[in-house]
Amino acid sequence: MNGDLSHLPARNPKSGDIQVIIDTPKGHRNKLKYDEEKKVFKLSGVLPIGSSFPYDFGFVPSTKGEDGDPIDVLVLLDEPVSVGCLIEARLIGVIEAEQSENGQTFRNDRLLAVASVSEDYSEVRSLKDLNQHLLKEIEHFFVSYNQVRGRKFKPTGRFGPQRALALLERASNGKSQGKHKRRA
Repeated sequence: MNGDLSHLPARNPKSGDIQVIIDTPKGHRNKLKYDEEKKVFKLSGVLPIGSSFPYDFGFVPSTKGEDGDPIDVLVLLDEPVSVGCLIEARLIGVIEAEQSENGQTFRNDRLLAVASVSEDYSEVRSLKDLNQHLLKEIEHFFVSYNQVRGRKFKPTGRFGPQRALALLERASNGKSQGKHKRRA
């Protein structure tokens, strides 16, 4: 994919669903990242053997988190999609977290969403609808993913779709300005 994603709004104005650009598909070890300057996806890291992304992972365009990057989203969907795919999804919650790197600590939350067209997750409306063991595994993935990169990721709480939407709105309005630019 090659293109400017800055024109895409965080939410579809008609449906209200969030828009997510997938940068790393479910089951992949290669972590990709969108390079805003070059307008392409580039390889930013490789997970250790035996590790892979548990679901499609991406970002919400036209947002900025405290880490200086667009807001991260893990999207539950029946099958993985291609890098650069635009997915409309409904928020089901957020894992709020602190990330520490190079002596600095900042918020780096992970939104969780369900693809609007998902069949397998069509009944999921909130984190309460997910198996709690699955949520622990997702948190563990992000802890270990960051640990191999020399960063500490500490989940501080799980919250429902209303809190996730409030975080997204704040990041869309530019109120959550990046204090620290992380490396992927």
